[in-house]
Amino acid sequence: MSTNAAGGGTVPFRATLGRSVRLFAAFRGEQTDPAFFYGTLARDTVAQLRSYTPLEGRLVVDVGGGPGYFADELRSAGARCLCVDADAHEMTLHGRDADAYGVQGSALDLPLRSGSVDVCFSSNVLEHVPDRTRMADEMVRVTRPGGLVYLSYTLWLSPWGGHETSPWHYLGGAYAAERFARRHGRRPKNDFGRTMYAAHAGEMLRWTRGRTDVDVVDVRPRYLPGWARPIVRVPLLREVVTWNLLLVLRRR
Repeated sequence: MSTNAAGGGTVPFRATLGRSVRLFAAFRGEQTDPAFFYGTLARDTVAQLRSYTPLEGRLVVDVGGGPGYFADELRSAGARCLCVDADAHEMTLHGRDADAYGVQGSALDLPLRSGSVDVCFSSNVLEHVPDRTRMADEMVRVTRPGGLVYLSYTLWLSPWGGHETSPWHYLGGAYAAERFARRHGRRPKNDFGRTMYAAHAGEMLRWTRGRTDVDVVDVRPRYLPGWARPIVRVPLLREVVTWNLLLVLRRR
């Protein structure tokens, strides 16, 4: 169970049904109004992160942070934030100066020293790398003892597992991507087998159990109410209903 460690004056984070409804309402605008959606998600995420660890003065690395919505909110919360992203173009969207807030680098080989950050954070990136456990290994490696790893990702068998190709991904990722290309005259941004992969809960839960250098702080459906947490203990059901799995780990 998480505890609020954000300090005085902070409104406690509450994973209520109303919060879930607001997030999913904002989610409907991801394609048409990404600034609104990602801004809303970033504010909610930083509030959630602060329920596990204080952020004031902490060094946070945002793995795959792209346009910097999460980095902006993390800085507003008092953190020192560095964004690492493999896509230089993504880092310059919205007129941003990538050199001012981040470095280009792979999530599979983070350009950071071992044990150098207080919090290693990643939101919805794991499903876009071909080697998910290697990315998670890297996140643990760069986190100092006592530091926190916040890792969340979209599950392949969830309703949004295929991203913009959903729900056709249930008939196969390659089929869904080809269908999208035929209908829109271009490849999807989240192209199965190239920029998106089938990420499952079971794989990362097994990885977590196999680590001897981390303590599990929380495992939960990121967007769902707190009472939905037991879903992650039910094989198969969790792959569909969890939607987005959040792992919160503390480095020993």
